[in-house]
Amino acid sequence: MRFYHPLAFWFGCAGITLGVLSHIPMFLHAAPMGYQMAGMPMSTTMLVGMALIPLGLLCSAYGVVPRVSELRQQSDPHLQFHVADQVPLNAEHWKLVMVLMIAVTVDVMKPATLGFVMPGMSIEYDLNSQSAGVLAVVALTGTTLGSIFWGMAADRFGRRAAILLSALMFIGTAICGAMPSYSWNLAMCFLMGLSAGGLLPITFALMAESVPARHRGWLLVALGGLGTTAGYLAAAGSATLLEPLFSWRILWLLGLPTGMIVILLNRYIPESPRYLASRGMTREARQVLTRFSGAQHSEQNVVVEPEPDTGRASLRDLFRAPYRGITWGLTTAGIAWGLVNFGFLLWLPTNLYSLGLAEHANSLVAKSAFFALPGVALVIWLYHHWSSIGTLTLFTSLTAAALGVFALSAAMGWLTVEILTACTALLLMSASGIIAMLIPYASEIYPVHLRGTGSGLVAASSKLGGIAGTLLGVAGLLDFLSWSALVIAAPLLLAAALLFIGGIDTRGLRLEDVQHALTAKRRSSQTYR
Repeated sequence: MRFYHPLAFWFGCAGITLGVLSHIPMFLHAAPMGYQMAGMPMSTTMLVGMALIPLGLLCSAYGVVPRVSELRQQSDPHLQFHVADQVPLNAEHWKLVMVLMIAVTVDVMKPATLGFVMPGMSIEYDLNSQSAGVLAVVALTGTTLGSIFWGMAADRFGRRAAILLSALMFIGTAICGAMPSYSWNLAMCFLMGLSAGGLLPITFALMAESVPARHRGWLLVALGGLGTTAGYLAAAGSATLLEPLFSWRILWLLGLPTGMIVILLNRYIPESPRYLASRGMTREARQVLTRFSGAQHSEQNVVVEPEPDTGRASLRDLFRAPYRGITWGLTTAGIAWGLVNFGFLLWLPTNLYSLGLAEHANSLVAKSAFFALPGVALVIWLYHHWSSIGTLTLFTSLTAAALGVFALSAAMGWLTVEILTACTALLLMSASGIIAMLIPYASEIYPVHLRGTGSGLVAASSKLGGIAGTLLGVAGLLDFLSWSALVIAAPLLLAAALLFIGGIDTRGLRLEDVQHALTAKRRSSQTYR
């Protein structure tokens, strides 16, 4: 809960905030021109502010990252700390859930905002569809690399440090809203994606390591489903209320207040006790767990047990036994979901226009999204009461089936408004279920020294699929409904098969027992062969 150098951290926060605020006068100066800043020279104040932001980030990193001497501590044997499974959820758990919900919302809100800024940006900079598509590719590339980078940083320097630093970097890149040239917007949007891409996987890793096993699964999926929905609603609401008044630029400048919320709530973001114990910080691990173990018999509710030496995290370890099979399954599912979301669904209105259904395009998607909302509750129930891997495999298969119906209906000429609404609702429900479960499952399946790296890689795979989907759309390869549906259904079927073969049911299992079950499944499969 503490900062290693509090003054350095808060001094860095102040520097970043001042750096962003130094761009506001230029933004306000453009008010008479409808806040259009294209071609305006950058003022000295803006340049000084841009220099303050990286300096502030370095100061904050010095204040929040554990000292190297502490990171080198090792206990022998290693001790694993967690809350006893019979502990009920208490106020401290719910505080953590609410703060992490805000972090997930902030993470999802930024890429969701991309669709709302592109029309205004295209008009201001006189961009064609291909040039505007470059912005989406650059932003998604940033989130892809950011998910991997911050996931590895979380395993190296801690979950709390990675969350706070990525939030601070996110605040700094809010200056994207005041950049006068399109090239500067591209650079800042890449950095914005690099920062925002880290919040999502780390929050799930921290949640998985802080709640009792019997509540872990449904809480993680609820966090994913509700946080994603809240992010899209926040993006749409901000665009509706603020963009007509302050142009598209205000949607980027909102990075300052939204990111600052995460920083100001830092007292409710503890370090993971499992991470602390893995680094030999047993006293700190006990202190954190005492908060979550209940008011009565708190010491008895803290479970301490030996753990084998795991070594340092490496990205290559995710593709070694016993994680190779499930890693390929999760990353393939992530890429397939990205293709669905940024390939098929993004270009669906365009394809409906070409089919002569222009008057129904927007209302059809809106109605389908409304009908798909109950799917989140269904995902949570199945994940908690039936099977975690079974539910993920089922919804991956349902997404492929929905695309198959799209392809068949388009090929046979059966496309009516009713069939399109039903197919789109099924597709939105099943695709939303995939992303609600994908990273939560990854945060359960990997061990403590690989949890951040694994969750980050799976999150990155969904963005990688988004890049591929966007490029296919820009190249005109998704202009035919039946063809695009079949092409995107293929990796979904492959992902479902890989998940079924390589995954295990994690419901109710302690994180340590998940590793034993995964190893046992690999040994049994080798024996069968």
